[in-house]
Formats: sequence, C-alpha cells, structure tokens
Amino acid sequence: MFTVIFGREGCPYCVRAKEVSTQLSKDVVGFKFKYIDINKEGISKADLEKTVGKPVETVPQIFVEQVHIGGFTEFEAYAKENFGLYQENTPV
Repeated sequence: MFTVIFGREGCPYCVRAKEVSTQLSKDVVGFKFKYIDINKEGISKADLEKTVGKPVETVPQIFVEQVHIGGFTEFEAYAKENFGLYQENTPV
C-alpha cells in the first residue's frame, strides 16, 4: 500500500502525518509512503488542486493508492479504521 503526503515545512499536521506513516511502515506489512514538500518541489496551490481535483485550503493532502483521502484528520481516521492505528495521545 503506497501513500503520498503533500505537505510543507513548519506544518504541524504534516509532521503528524509523517509520524503516523512512519509508524504504519513499521507495523503494517507493505505500507510505504513518500512525503513531498510542496515548497521545495515548486508545487503551487493550483497544481495541488489539479492533483486533488477540488479546491485545497490546507496541507497535508494525502493519497492512499492514488485515492485522495484528505488531510491529516481524515488520514488518521482512515488509518484507525483500516489498520487499527491507535496513538497514545489520541483519545478513543
């Protein structure tokens, strides 16, 4: 399962998305991810909106197997539902 995270430096939700993905890559066989810093890669908001297929106001924007999941909140819910993810600092 391949996940792509579009984010930017200094974004706390992007950091959290990378942390969750790092944990999943350790715990879930076949889970891999790539983090793309939109500023370093020169990806504009318009470029990201074309990729997502709708207006984008925030990052991260996350895709699992090329399907747009949403931002961090949606990704965390997806991970909990599909992989049983539970983080200690996350209320049940």
